[in-house]
Amino acid sequence: MPTKFPHFEVYTRIGRSKVHGVGIIAIRPIKKGTYIFSPDDDELCWVKATAIKRLPKEIKRLYNDFCIKKNGKFGCPTNFNKLTPAWFLNHSNSPNVAADKDYRFFALKNIKKDDELTADYNTYSD
Repeated sequence: MPTKFPHFEVYTRIGRSKVHGVGIIAIRPIKKGTYIFSPDDDELCWVKATAIKRLPKEIKRLYNDFCIKKNGKFGCPTNFNKLTPAWFLNHSNSPNVAADKDYRFFALKNIKKDDELTADYNTYSD
């Protein structure tokens, strides 16, 4: 029997959003200050925006829809097949989640089960 089950420290799932399309929904209460997507702390792959200019439209959409935009670069997972729930957070001007300097997301306040998690993209992305 495993010492930790796969659901250990899992607080969310992808679901229908009230904000836009799909989003991240709390499957149990989350206390203020909790890092929500642990152990999702893989290094980001930074790609110059100029490097994707000539790529097909659908490939460019991956960068525009899912990546962090900073200083003319896209911060991406090392492969788009590695998109985890954190990459599906929707934007809000009054978010309940924030990113630290390493882009790890934590709860800004207590979050109730079934609440959608949102982040203010402007605090960590251009």
